[in-house]
Amino acid sequence: MINTFLARWNTLTRYQQLAIGAVALLILYGLATTNIFSPARLLAVVAIIFVALPVHEFAHAAMAVRLGDKTPIWQGRYTLNPLVHIDPIGALMIAFSGFGWAKPVQWNPNNVDTDVKTASIMVALAGPVSNLLLAILTLILVRVGLLSGGVLQSFAIWFGLINVMLFVFNLIPIPPLDGSHILFALWPNPNYQVRAMLTQYGFLLLFAAIFLAGWIISIPVNIIWWLLRVIIL
Repeated sequence: MINTFLARWNTLTRYQQLAIGAVALLILYGLATTNIFSPARLLAVVAIIFVALPVHEFAHAAMAVRLGDKTPIWQGRYTLNPLVHIDPIGALMIAFSGFGWAKPVQWNPNNVDTDVKTASIMVALAGPVSNLLLAILTLILVRVGLLSGGVLQSFAIWFGLINVMLFVFNLIPIPPLDGSHILFALWPNPNYQVRAMLTQYGFLLLFAAIFLAGWIISIPVNIIWWLLRVIIL
């Protein structure tokens, strides 16, 4: 079995090996630092994977369709069905770290009825904004008493917090995250070599950012979460 594993491992590119190693390290980090097996958090993770991530991707698709591109419809992504959106590795990352992703929605900027750069920003923003709105809605349900007391309220706090984390996480300007599309749209004179480099190594840069600057990401997450709770609760 070990020989089979090593043989398959050697068929991977160096980039793929590093990516797998980074995922494994993040899983170990999550196991060591988070109470991931609490009932409320497990329930929240399930809701994130089967509700929040599909809503996020559907928001991208709906915005592209609204702007005139039917590509998400033709590819079957204009739906809230979680089975067409879930990415196994991204779901695993959600479970162990709170950061993760679904399968990205594809769209064709040549089909939109507005300026391509404006469309790119609107489509990219639609996903993260949907996570922020889900966090707000969750806190409203807590405020009116529909998600209050015991496990339900703990679930709501976890679900809302992870949605805020996804909102901030997806706005990081590193490919393939939504923030990179906003960055490239706003870049006045795009350097395609830099863009290609960021796209090629974005996955590893992303994990490096989480490991080396996770505390920086946590700052806006904590500020936004605190403000939402103060305003709504």
